[in-house]
Amino acid sequence: MIKPRQLHRGDTIAVVSPSSGAASRFPHVLDDGLTVLRDYFGFRILEYPTARMGGKELHENPKLRADDINEAFGNPEVKGIIATIGGDDSVRLLQYLDIGRIKTNPKLIMGYSDTTTILSYLNLNGLATYYGSSIMAGFGYLRCFPEAMEEYRKVLLDKTSYEIQPFGSWADGYKPWGEKENAGIVAETRNDDLGHHWINKGKTIRGKLWGGCMEVLEMMKGTFAWPDLDFWNDRILFLETSEDKPSPLQVSYALRNYGIQGILTRISALMLARPKAYSKEEKLELESLVKKVVIGEFGRSDLNIIANADFGHTDPRHIMPYGIDLRLEPESEKMIFVESLFADEPDEPATAAPSHRSP
Repeated sequence: MIKPRQLHRGDTIAVVSPSSGAASRFPHVLDDGLTVLRDYFGFRILEYPTARMGGKELHENPKLRADDINEAFGNPEVKGIIATIGGDDSVRLLQYLDIGRIKTNPKLIMGYSDTTTILSYLNLNGLATYYGSSIMAGFGYLRCFPEAMEEYRKVLLDKTSYEIQPFGSWADGYKPWGEKENAGIVAETRNDDLGHHWINKGKTIRGKLWGGCMEVLEMMKGTFAWPDLDFWNDRILFLETSEDKPSPLQVSYALRNYGIQGILTRISALMLARPKAYSKEEKLELESLVKKVVIGEFGRSDLNIIANADFGHTDPRHIMPYGIDLRLEPESEKMIFVESLFADEPDEPATAAPSHRSP
């Protein structure tokens, strides 16, 4: 696995829009997130051409979006890359990514939701990538959650151990973006339904993370960007649902597909994020259907299944590093990363890892 170097205060972060053009409609929301990156983390900002490009132009030019990512990886000034926000069609730019250039110049790349395509595909090709906050939907709202702000500071800037622990509060949405004074303010801070739901417990295991937004992964199935079956051996599959709010039944259909592919029999654990906009009853139905499919239909009564984790479309969200070993201890309900998230020797030249698929 090729890991990028740890970030440091003063590093330059490239801002790109691999999906939607929301920043062109709500520039104040992007600016608010950039302020957090500058003031709280000490990063310098380099905006690439797509960062504030309109939605129509972005949609019509997937290669432009890929070009920005390729250029950012090749730029020695840039130490990290963060997406402005998600969308629904970044799968269209995967064919234009310069895998050779990217693997030769490893650096942190982060986003969530539609950025699933890029993060999972680059990891499939041997690079550690990071599922976490985007600039507009995430970083700007960390000020509402001091413990999450501190977690991001430690993960991104400090060489410390990292354990996924439940946050003490959360939010299900933001105040309307159309009003500038709402930037960085969540609709409501909630303290109900805290903690992880270990809906099935097996033995203590360790495995490498892979997954992302369930609806986006559905767009990738059957393409050159989808893993071969052997890739899934001992992986921890993490899945979350978007603001489109697929029903519990739809989630179970997607999981059934993973089972029919043979994936559920190979993974070492399944993690599900807190679903956005679900009622208490819908959450209970979801967890019941997950057990029905994974255990009842595919016989994985030994599988650790954790629900209600904070890495989805609610805020705040943990950083979930693709390709990094996570140990699950069901008895104590602990989730601890057992290796560094970044390269131990930042100045040591990276060694290329074999690709599983290429276009």
